[in-house]
Amino acid sequence: MLKIWSMKKEQQKADQADVVSGKKKKVTAAQLRVQKDLDELSLPSTMKTEFPDPDNILKFVLTIEPDEGMYKSGRFTFNFDVGQNFPHEPPKVTCNEKIYHPNIDLQGKVCLNILREDWKPVLNLNAVIVGLQFLFLEPNASDPLNKDAADDLRNNREGFKRNVRTSMGGGQVRGEAFDRVLK
Repeated sequence: MLKIWSMKKEQQKADQADVVSGKKKKVTAAQLRVQKDLDELSLPSTMKTEFPDPDNILKFVLTIEPDEGMYKSGRFTFNFDVGQNFPHEPPKVTCNEKIYHPNIDLQGKVCLNILREDWKPVLNLNAVIVGLQFLFLEPNASDPLNKDAADDLRNNREGFKRNVRTSMGGGQVRGEAFDRVLK
């Protein structure tokens, strides 16, 4: 047992020396998987990724600019925060803008089944990105985070479309002010 502890201390000293000398830190399994997923991405012209910290591929921003559907001409950004347990746990995804959408609440939380109960380690970042894109093409009123928007979508589709346009322009819907997301 003592030998294990002394070996662990030696490894910690070596790791600290590597940091001081500028050597690269060890690459984690999550980083390897994210790099593989990113290498395999082929994003359409309506999407792009940005890495605020180029040394940290586990945190990035995805921009979606739908070119069809009710959210056409909008620009929506999502923060991706991939944890060290990826792919065994889904990434945390939040919308940066306050938008009127049945599957995105006013705080930016996203309701997408593969980000919760339907996540499986075989899924990749591309699956999440396609899922987000689909939410803008076909909002889902049956699994809402924003119940008011879901009720409008279910009961008055034309009214919902008007509310989407109003909110995307930075207007108010039901007394709630939204961020301007029109390009």
